[in-house]
Amino acid sequence: MSYIQQGTPIFRRTSMAFFAAGFNTFAILYCVQPLMPEFAEEFRITPTTASLSLSITTIVLACSMLIFGSLSEVWGRKPIMVISMFAASVFCILSAFSPDFHFLLVLRTIEGISLAGLPSIAMAFLGEEIEPKSLGAAMGLYICGNSIGAVFGRVFTGMLSDFFSWHIAIGGIGFISLAATFVFWHSLPPSQNFKARPLKIGKLVQSLIEHLKDPGLVSLFLMGFLLLGSNVALFNYVAYVLLGKPYSLSQTFVSSIFLIMIIGMFSSVWTGKLIDRHGKQKILFINLLIALIGVCLTLDTILLIKILGLGMFTYGFFGGHSIASSWVGQRATKNKAQASSLYLFLYYTGSSVGGTLGGLFWSSFGWGGVISMNVGFLFMGFILWAFVSKIVQNSKKNAEVA
Repeated sequence: MSYIQQGTPIFRRTSMAFFAAGFNTFAILYCVQPLMPEFAEEFRITPTTASLSLSITTIVLACSMLIFGSLSEVWGRKPIMVISMFAASVFCILSAFSPDFHFLLVLRTIEGISLAGLPSIAMAFLGEEIEPKSLGAAMGLYICGNSIGAVFGRVFTGMLSDFFSWHIAIGGIGFISLAATFVFWHSLPPSQNFKARPLKIGKLVQSLIEHLKDPGLVSLFLMGFLLLGSNVALFNYVAYVLLGKPYSLSQTFVSSIFLIMIIGMFSSVWTGKLIDRHGKQKILFINLLIALIGVCLTLDTILLIKILGLGMFTYGFFGGHSIASSWVGQRATKNKAQASSLYLFLYYTGSSVGGTLGGLFWSSFGWGGVISMNVGFLFMGFILWAFVSKIVQNSKKNAEVA
């Protein structure tokens, strides 16, 4: 097999393509997050209901990825990813014309289905085509694109809605994402190591079940659930905190808080380098610890310390996700797209559950309730880390005995 190596022109083209892909996916997915207070006010709905504009997209995305991940084993990788990005961009543009919240939710649901074709396949493509030694760097750059897209989508829509309207803001994201789609289509080389299989539903279901029988993979899947669940809950409701008293900040300033997500660009790339030196287990633990400390710091009433806490959490979140996602691709010995889609299924389900559950904690207990939920999620992450570490150690001992 011919693998793509770091430092070559084709590696740079592939990295550029997946950077654009990550940008497209996360800009569309998270562009509504800073607009939730506006939805609540304009459509006269509760913060928990407004959070459905993101939660419904992510839960549909999660379910659809299981299907697209399996279909890509038959139809190929690149065609599905290109169609997915194009369709999501078009539906994002259409959602800008939503006359009411229900219509917006319908289009956001369709966007979730459309978006599913890319993340469910991206990690599998990288795992198949990139040289193992270069995979950490390639995955880090892909997740870097995710973080830049997430930042741009949030800040762009938040600022434009302050000066114009949320309709124009979302429409702008759609057109920019359409441009990212053409960059992806032009830059990404065809698959070289992919071998199509005939569509046999029974075997596809059986291979999915086999992944679920691996306790190490299941632990990593659940890790993704907890990481994104805590992230979405934190950033969904911090806007309400900052817009309200005693801060009373403007929508533009609150949206600029999402620039903190740029930290994820450095975190994911740096983490990719650190795991090559110190191993996944140690660096994952450190990232979880940084995230936990950051969450606790956001309880402070001093604005600067609260922002510092958000930054620390963001660093730990992106680093942890980078490790867990790449670990899934390496641990799954076959049907990598399905393993990746299972990870992302739990990952985005965590977004929906965390975002909506965080709304209930917010309504009942305020910001302290949201933070308590996040602390609980991260403590469960440490338990999963210990479990995966034990599995890895036992595997090494068994290999040495053999």
